[in-house]
Amino acid sequence: MRERIRQEWFGNVRGDLLSGTVVALALIPEAIAFSIIAGVDPKVGLYASFCIAVIIAFTGGRPAMISAATGAMALLMVTLVREHGLQYLMAATLLTGLLQILAGYLRLGALMRFVSRSVVTGFVNALAILIFMAQLPELTNVSWQVYAMTAAGLGIIYLFPRLPRIGSLLPSPLLCIVLLTAVSVGLGLEVRTVGDMGALPDTLPVFMWPEVPLNLETLAIIFPYSAALAVVGLLESLMTAAIVDEMTGTRSDRHRECKGQGLANIAAGLMGGMAGCAMIGQSVINVKSGGRGRLSTLVAGALLIVMVVFLDEWIRQIPMAALVAVMIMVSIGTFSWGSVLRMHKIPLATNLVMLSTVAVVVVTHNLALGVLTGVLLACLFFAHKVARTLLVHSDSERHGATRTYRVHGQVFFASTEQFCAGFDTGESLERVVIDLSDAHFWDLSSAEALSTVRRRFEAAGTEVQLTGVSDASAALLGRFAPAT
Repeated sequence: MRERIRQEWFGNVRGDLLSGTVVALALIPEAIAFSIIAGVDPKVGLYASFCIAVIIAFTGGRPAMISAATGAMALLMVTLVREHGLQYLMAATLLTGLLQILAGYLRLGALMRFVSRSVVTGFVNALAILIFMAQLPELTNVSWQVYAMTAAGLGIIYLFPRLPRIGSLLPSPLLCIVLLTAVSVGLGLEVRTVGDMGALPDTLPVFMWPEVPLNLETLAIIFPYSAALAVVGLLESLMTAAIVDEMTGTRSDRHRECKGQGLANIAAGLMGGMAGCAMIGQSVINVKSGGRGRLSTLVAGALLIVMVVFLDEWIRQIPMAALVAVMIMVSIGTFSWGSVLRMHKIPLATNLVMLSTVAVVVVTHNLALGVLTGVLLACLFFAHKVARTLLVHSDSERHGATRTYRVHGQVFFASTEQFCAGFDTGESLERVVIDLSDAHFWDLSSAEALSTVRRRFEAAGTEVQLTGVSDASAALLGRFAPAT
């Protein structure tokens, strides 16, 4: 235990400090933008990002993953804020945290194993597209200096690591931000800066209990929003954790992550913030900048509040072009290019699941709806594929007045039609033997299908005998088709 804690916190101090600094700088404009989307003051998103990042550094199940205020969560808050105000949003944030902690204790994180690889790929590609699309307003109807600075920023990000010796001294995204800010200030360029995004807070967050009536009416108002926020937050967090797992070659604790996200959101709600979750873009920045431990997440959150409160005069001068370059790098690095290049080698059903997930997320900006669409399609394609493997064949010739049918495969709701069609119940026989040695019955539909076949044979005066029934199938048939 002690060795694991030491490794998670102090196994990569230099890399975590530098990467955390990069993430803190990139978090500021995003937190402000997400606050605007939700319809609240920019300090609400900044306070939330600070609280969530700091708390999740200690309680989360995935070291080096960054959690803060996010666009996916902000979109779900718009109606609540518009109709009921900030105080109800804070109350909904507290309830969101409680629901996520409950999900952790119920071990609902295990449901992630039902999310197929094609859905994860679609989720990643959709987020990469959304991250890129979010940068377009900063590149539309702007001066040539903005395009030049963005191009220069991308050049620094991709070329600096290639320089011998010095290329590994600093994370290239951090160098990009520092150099472009120096150029912008030194030349007095008229470009959009972080200060133009909105007012930065001038005080540290303080404890704020939501000023709402503690009654069932309040619960009825906030519960639908909290439930949606809890689901989307956990879904995005667990999907992001899976991506960081793959990038770092390590494993995360899903159940601890659920509880940690809940605790972080409760802290945010009590400090005047809004609900948040893991951020794939910032997590990718963190990992690509060298972050590997919990220290990077703590530094990102702590440095964020220090910069916006005490160094706001400097932070306001950071050109948005520098941050746009960093986020374009994130979108390029996040997108699974291999999934596109290998499409001609991948089964059509897998491609359809991936593309459907991407399309729904990009069109609706609803991650939960996109992933749900992908999971449902994956399940339908899987059920169809398994159902097609069911075979029912009989002896080519009758043995006297008896015919033997042999069933091979899985009998469940999607294959019951083929199962019933495999028997000629109109044939005049004295006895039918149904050999189930190579078959398995899974649900009520399969049991009823067998009962239907038996009734049809018996109605024609044919005796039915079952052989080779496995113990599991026998238990199911004994419960739902006792006549067999």
